Amino acid sequence: MKKHFQFNNNDFKGPVNLPLTMGSGQTSQPAWLEQDGYFQEVILVEDEPCLVKIKCESKDVEGSLDVEVESPQEIRLKAIQNEIKDIFGLNDDLNRLYELLKEDPKLSPTVEFCRGLRLFKAHNPFECVISSITSANNSIIRWNRSIRQIKEKWGDQYQFSSGSFYTFPSPQDILNVPEHELEELELCGGEKDLDECIDNLKACGVGYRSSYIKQAARMVTEDLDLNEIARTDYEEAFQTLLQIPGVGPKVADCILLYGFGRDEAFPVDVWISRIISHLYFPGEKIKPDKIRDFGRERFGKYAGYVQLYLFHYARKSGLLDELTPRR
Repeated sequence: MKKHFQFNNNDFKGPVNLPLTMGSGQTSQPAWLEQDGYFQEVILVEDEPCLVKIKCESKDVEGSLDVEVESPQEIRLKAIQNEIKDIFGLNDDLNRLYELLKEDPKLSPTVEFCRGLRLFKAHNPFECVISSITSANNSIIRWNRSIRQIKEKWGDQYQFSSGSFYTFPSPQDILNVPEHELEELELCGGEKDLDECIDNLKACGVGYRSSYIKQAARMVTEDLDLNEIARTDYEEAFQTLLQIPGVGPKVADCILLYGFGRDEAFPVDVWISRIISHLYFPGEKIKPDKIRDFGRERFGKYAGYVQLYLFHYARKSGLLDELTPRR
Protein backbone atom coordinates (compact mmCIF):
# COMPACT_ATOMS: atom_id res chain seq x y z
CA MET A 1 0.00 0.00 0.00
CA LYS A 2 1.28 3.45 -0.97
CA LYS A 3 -0.66 6.66 -0.55
CA HIS A 4 0.09 10.35 -1.07
CA PHE A 5 -1.94 13.20 0.44
CA GLN A 6 -1.68 16.67 1.93
CA PHE A 7 -2.74 18.41 5.10
CA ASN A 8 -3.88 21.84 3.96
CA ASN A 9 -4.24 24.99 6.04
CA ASN A 10 -7.84 24.23 6.88
CA ASP A 11 -6.77 20.85 8.36
CA PHE A 12 -4.99 22.54 11.30
CA LYS A 13 -4.96 25.89 13.09
CA GLY A 14 -1.84 28.03 13.01
CA PRO A 15 1.61 27.54 11.51
CA VAL A 16 3.70 24.35 11.36
CA ASN A 17 7.49 24.32 11.35
CA LEU A 18 8.60 20.69 11.06
CA PRO A 19 12.39 21.27 11.20
CA LEU A 20 12.00 23.38 14.34
CA THR A 21 9.72 20.79 15.93
CA MET A 22 12.07 17.93 15.06
CA GLY A 23 15.15 19.70 16.40
CA SER A 24 13.63 20.89 19.66
CA GLY A 25 14.70 17.86 21.71
CA GLN A 26 11.27 16.77 22.89
CA THR A 27 11.60 13.40 24.63
CA SER A 28 8.73 11.57 22.95
CA GLN A 29 11.19 9.86 20.58
CA PRO A 30 14.33 10.67 18.58
CA ALA A 31 13.98 13.17 15.77
CA TRP A 32 12.77 11.48 12.59
CA LEU A 33 15.40 10.92 9.92
CA GLU A 34 15.46 13.45 7.09
CA GLN A 35 15.91 12.29 3.51
CA ASP A 36 15.06 14.07 0.25
CA GLY A 37 13.35 16.83 2.21
CA TYR A 38 11.05 14.44 4.06
CA PHE A 39 11.13 13.52 7.74
CA GLN A 40 10.39 9.82 7.95
CA GLU A 41 9.81 7.07 10.47
CA VAL A 42 7.95 3.79 10.81
CA ILE A 43 5.00 3.80 13.19
CA LEU A 44 2.35 1.22 14.01
CA VAL A 45 -1.14 2.09 12.84
CA GLU A 46 -3.85 -0.39 13.78
CA ASP A 47 -0.97 -2.71 14.76
CA GLU A 48 0.49 -2.60 11.24
CA PRO A 49 3.85 -1.02 10.30
CA CYS A 50 3.47 2.16 8.31
CA LEU A 51 6.30 4.31 6.97
CA VAL A 52 5.35 7.98 7.21
CA LYS A 53 7.23 10.60 5.15
CA ILE A 54 6.25 14.21 5.85
CA LYS A 55 7.55 17.60 4.79
CA CYS A 56 6.49 21.24 4.62
CA GLU A 57 5.38 22.12 1.09
CA SER A 58 7.33 25.38 1.25
CA LYS A 59 9.52 27.37 3.62
CA ASP A 60 6.40 29.26 4.65
CA VAL A 61 5.30 27.89 8.05
CA GLU A 62 1.73 28.80 7.13
CA GLY A 63 1.82 26.35 4.20
CA SER A 64 0.50 22.82 3.78
CA LEU A 65 2.16 19.51 4.63
CA ASP A 66 2.96 16.86 2.03
CA VAL A 67 2.69 13.25 3.23
CA GLU A 68 3.59 9.90 1.70
CA VAL A 69 2.81 6.64 3.49
CA GLU A 70 3.82 3.09 2.70
CA SER A 71 2.85 -0.23 4.29
CA PRO A 72 2.93 -3.93 3.39
CA GLN A 73 -0.71 -4.06 4.56
CA GLU A 74 -3.80 -2.05 3.73
CA ILE A 75 -4.48 0.48 6.49
CA ARG A 76 -7.41 2.87 6.68
CA LEU A 77 -6.29 6.30 5.46
CA LYS A 78 -8.29 8.04 8.18
CA ALA A 79 -6.49 6.05 10.88
CA ILE A 80 -3.11 7.05 9.41
CA GLN A 81 -4.12 10.70 9.18
CA ASN A 82 -5.40 10.75 12.77
CA GLU A 83 -2.13 9.23 14.03
CA ILE A 84 -0.03 11.79 12.15
CA LYS A 85 -2.18 14.65 13.43
CA ASP A 86 -1.70 13.41 16.97
CA ILE A 87 2.08 12.96 16.67
CA PHE A 88 2.66 16.44 15.26
CA GLY A 89 0.15 18.30 17.42
CA LEU A 90 -1.94 19.25 14.39
CA ASN A 91 -5.07 19.22 16.56
CA ASP A 92 -3.58 22.00 18.71
CA ASP A 93 -4.81 25.54 18.07
CA LEU A 94 -1.57 27.55 17.83
CA ASN A 95 -3.47 30.72 16.89
CA ARG A 96 -5.17 30.63 20.28
CA LEU A 97 -1.86 29.84 21.99
CA TYR A 98 -0.27 32.90 20.40
CA GLU A 99 -3.14 35.09 21.56
CA LEU A 100 -2.51 33.95 25.13
CA LEU A 101 1.26 34.37 24.87
CA LYS A 102 0.89 37.92 23.54
CA GLU A 103 -1.34 38.84 26.49
CA ASP A 104 1.67 38.32 28.81
CA PRO A 105 4.56 40.74 28.10
CA LYS A 106 7.00 38.19 29.56
CA LEU A 107 5.89 35.53 27.08
CA SER A 108 5.10 37.56 23.97
CA PRO A 109 8.74 37.54 22.69
CA THR A 110 8.59 33.74 22.40
CA VAL A 111 6.07 33.83 19.55
CA GLU A 112 8.41 34.95 16.78
CA PHE A 113 11.30 32.81 18.03
CA CYS A 114 9.11 29.70 18.11
CA ARG A 115 6.60 30.27 15.33
CA GLY A 116 5.31 26.91 14.10
CA LEU A 117 6.92 24.89 16.91
CA ARG A 118 4.47 22.16 17.90
CA LEU A 119 4.42 19.42 20.48
CA PHE A 120 6.02 16.27 19.04
CA LYS A 121 4.07 13.47 20.69
CA ALA A 122 4.87 9.80 21.12
CA HIS A 123 3.44 7.10 18.91
CA ASN A 124 4.76 4.56 21.46
CA PRO A 125 4.37 5.51 25.17
CA PHE A 126 6.98 2.97 26.30
CA GLU A 127 9.53 4.47 23.90
CA CYS A 128 8.72 7.85 25.45
CA VAL A 129 9.33 6.46 28.96
CA ILE A 130 12.77 5.17 27.97
CA SER A 131 13.61 8.26 25.89
CA SER A 132 12.72 10.53 28.80
CA ILE A 133 14.79 8.49 31.27
CA THR A 134 17.73 8.48 28.85
CA SER A 135 17.48 12.23 28.25
CA ALA A 136 18.06 13.12 31.92
CA ASN A 137 21.40 14.95 32.35
CA ASN A 138 22.18 14.15 28.73
CA SER A 139 22.53 16.05 25.46
CA ILE A 140 19.89 15.84 22.75
CA ILE A 141 22.40 14.37 20.29
CA ARG A 142 23.53 11.65 22.70
CA TRP A 143 20.14 10.45 23.87
CA ASN A 144 18.79 10.49 20.29
CA ARG A 145 21.73 8.32 19.23
CA SER A 146 21.24 5.94 22.15
CA ILE A 147 17.54 5.37 21.47
CA ARG A 148 18.20 4.81 17.77
CA GLN A 149 20.85 2.20 18.63
CA ILE A 150 18.44 0.42 20.96
CA LYS A 151 15.86 0.31 18.15
CA GLU A 152 18.35 -0.97 15.59
CA LYS A 153 19.72 -3.68 17.89
CA TRP A 154 16.50 -5.08 19.37
CA GLY A 155 13.51 -3.56 17.59
CA ASP A 156 11.57 -5.11 14.73
CA GLN A 157 13.07 -4.27 11.33
CA TYR A 158 10.95 -3.28 8.33
CA GLN A 159 12.22 -2.73 4.80
CA PHE A 160 10.68 0.04 2.72
CA SER A 161 11.55 1.68 -0.58
CA SER A 162 13.71 4.28 1.20
CA GLY A 163 15.54 1.84 3.47
CA SER A 164 15.33 -0.08 6.74
CA PHE A 165 13.38 1.24 9.71
CA TYR A 166 12.96 -0.11 13.23
CA THR A 167 10.26 0.00 15.85
CA PHE A 168 11.15 0.38 19.52
CA PRO A 169 11.55 -2.97 21.33
CA SER A 170 8.83 -4.10 23.73
CA PRO A 171 9.37 -4.07 27.51
CA GLN A 172 9.78 -7.86 27.41
CA ASP A 173 12.44 -7.55 24.70
CA ILE A 174 14.34 -5.02 26.84
CA LEU A 175 14.22 -7.42 29.79
CA ASN A 176 16.06 -9.99 27.68
CA VAL A 177 18.86 -7.55 26.81
CA PRO A 178 22.08 -7.66 28.89
CA GLU A 179 22.56 -4.51 30.92
CA HIS A 180 26.34 -4.31 30.48
CA GLU A 181 29.38 -6.07 29.01
CA LEU A 182 29.95 -8.44 31.92
CA GLU A 183 26.37 -9.68 31.84
CA GLU A 184 26.65 -10.22 28.09
CA LEU A 185 29.93 -12.07 28.57
CA GLU A 186 28.34 -14.30 31.19
CA LEU A 187 25.31 -15.02 29.01
CA CYS A 188 27.47 -16.06 26.05
CA GLY A 189 29.44 -18.46 28.24
CA GLY A 190 32.76 -16.77 27.62
CA GLU A 191 32.65 -17.34 23.85
CA LYS A 192 33.50 -13.66 23.28
CA ASP A 193 36.22 -11.38 24.52
CA LEU A 194 35.03 -8.53 26.72
CA ASP A 195 35.74 -5.93 24.02
CA GLU A 196 33.51 -7.90 21.62
CA CYS A 197 30.50 -7.50 23.92
CA ILE A 198 28.57 -4.71 22.23
CA ASP A 199 25.03 -6.13 22.36
CA ASN A 200 24.12 -4.64 25.72
CA LEU A 201 22.40 -1.47 26.89
CA LYS A 202 25.55 0.28 28.10
CA ALA A 203 27.11 -0.21 24.68
CA CYS A 204 24.35 2.09 23.38
CA GLY A 205 25.79 4.96 25.41
CA VAL A 206 23.10 5.18 28.09
CA GLY A 207 25.65 4.95 30.94
CA TYR A 208 24.25 4.56 34.45
CA ARG A 209 20.73 4.76 33.00
CA SER A 210 21.01 1.15 31.79
CA SER A 211 19.86 -0.07 35.19
CA TYR A 212 16.91 2.33 35.16
CA ILE A 213 15.91 1.15 31.68
CA LYS A 214 15.88 -2.49 32.76
CA GLN A 215 13.91 -1.68 35.91
CA ALA A 216 11.41 0.42 33.96
CA ALA A 217 10.88 -2.46 31.52
CA ARG A 218 10.30 -4.83 34.43
CA MET A 219 7.77 -2.51 36.05
CA VAL A 220 5.87 -2.01 32.81
CA THR A 221 5.87 -5.78 32.24
CA GLU A 222 4.86 -6.84 35.76
CA ASP A 223 3.26 -3.98 37.70
CA LEU A 224 2.49 -0.91 35.63
CA ASP A 225 -0.20 -0.67 32.95
CA LEU A 226 0.68 2.27 30.71
CA ASN A 227 -2.82 2.21 29.24
CA GLU A 228 -4.22 2.69 32.73
CA ILE A 229 -2.02 5.77 33.25
CA ALA A 230 -3.68 7.34 30.23
CA ARG A 231 -7.06 6.98 31.95
CA THR A 232 -6.20 8.25 35.44
CA ASP A 233 -6.30 11.84 36.67
CA TYR A 234 -3.16 13.89 36.30
CA GLU A 235 -1.81 13.86 39.84
CA GLU A 236 -2.38 10.12 40.26
CA ALA A 237 -0.62 9.43 36.96
CA PHE A 238 2.25 11.70 38.03
CA GLN A 239 2.70 9.89 41.36
CA THR A 240 2.53 6.49 39.63
CA LEU A 241 5.31 7.40 37.20
CA LEU A 242 7.51 8.58 40.07
CA GLN A 243 7.65 4.94 41.22
CA ILE A 244 9.73 4.04 38.15
CA PRO A 245 13.48 4.12 38.89
CA GLY A 246 15.14 7.00 37.06
CA VAL A 247 11.90 8.99 36.90
CA GLY A 248 11.89 12.21 38.91
CA PRO A 249 9.32 15.01 38.70
CA LYS A 250 10.73 16.53 35.50
CA VAL A 251 10.92 13.19 33.68
CA ALA A 252 7.43 12.21 34.90
CA ASP A 253 6.00 15.44 33.48
CA CYS A 254 7.85 14.85 30.19
CA ILE A 255 6.31 11.38 29.94
CA LEU A 256 2.84 12.75 30.67
CA LEU A 257 3.23 15.61 28.18
CA TYR A 258 4.86 13.81 25.27
CA GLY A 259 3.76 10.23 25.93
CA PHE A 260 0.18 10.76 26.97
CA GLY A 261 -0.74 14.18 25.59
CA ARG A 262 -1.36 15.71 29.01
CA ASP A 263 -0.89 19.30 27.89
CA GLU A 264 -1.19 20.65 31.43
CA ALA A 265 2.20 19.14 32.30
CA PHE A 266 4.97 21.63 33.08
CA PRO A 267 8.35 19.82 33.14
CA VAL A 268 10.81 21.69 35.35
CA ASP A 269 14.57 21.30 35.18
CA VAL A 270 17.28 23.67 36.35
CA TRP A 271 16.92 25.82 33.23
CA ILE A 272 13.14 26.24 33.44
CA SER A 273 13.56 27.03 37.15
CA ARG A 274 16.01 29.80 36.29
CA ILE A 275 13.86 31.15 33.46
CA ILE A 276 10.63 31.26 35.49
CA SER A 277 12.42 32.70 38.52
CA HIS A 278 14.02 35.38 36.35
CA LEU A 279 10.76 36.34 34.65
CA TYR A 280 8.23 36.07 37.47
CA PHE A 281 10.13 35.93 40.79
CA PRO A 282 13.23 38.12 40.36
CA GLY A 283 15.57 37.98 43.32
CA GLU A 284 13.73 35.06 44.93
CA LYS A 285 14.80 31.44 45.33
CA ILE A 286 11.86 29.28 44.25
CA LYS A 287 11.96 25.49 44.63
CA PRO A 288 11.28 23.36 41.53
CA ASP A 289 8.01 21.96 42.92
CA LYS A 290 6.72 25.51 43.41
CA ILE A 291 7.79 26.38 39.85
CA ARG A 292 5.86 23.33 38.62
CA ASP A 293 2.73 24.34 40.56
CA PHE A 294 3.05 27.92 39.29
CA GLY A 295 3.34 26.78 35.66
CA ARG A 296 0.40 24.41 35.81
CA GLU A 297 -1.86 26.87 37.62
CA ARG A 298 -0.97 29.95 35.56
CA PHE A 299 -0.89 28.40 32.09
CA GLY A 300 -3.45 25.58 32.47
CA LYS A 301 -3.93 23.44 29.37
CA TYR A 302 -1.18 25.42 27.60
CA ALA A 303 1.45 24.74 30.29
CA GLY A 304 3.33 22.21 28.16
CA TYR A 305 3.51 24.60 25.23
CA VAL A 306 4.62 27.51 27.42
CA GLN A 307 7.44 25.39 28.86
CA LEU A 308 8.51 24.30 25.37
CA TYR A 309 8.40 27.84 23.98
CA LEU A 310 10.19 29.39 26.95
CA PHE A 311 13.07 26.94 26.77
CA HIS A 312 13.54 27.30 23.02
CA TYR A 313 13.29 31.09 23.25
CA ALA A 314 15.83 31.18 26.09
CA ARG A 315 18.27 29.04 24.09
CA LYS A 316 18.01 31.10 20.92
CA SER A 317 17.76 34.58 22.42
CA GLY A 318 20.80 34.29 24.69
CA LEU A 319 18.73 34.33 27.88
CA LEU A 320 20.15 30.95 28.97
CA ASP A 321 23.65 32.36 28.74
CA GLU A 322 22.59 35.30 30.90
CA LEU A 323 21.14 32.96 33.52
CA THR A 324 24.17 30.64 33.66
CA PRO A 325 26.12 31.27 36.90
CA ARG A 326 29.59 32.68 36.28
CA ARG A 327 32.51 30.78 37.78
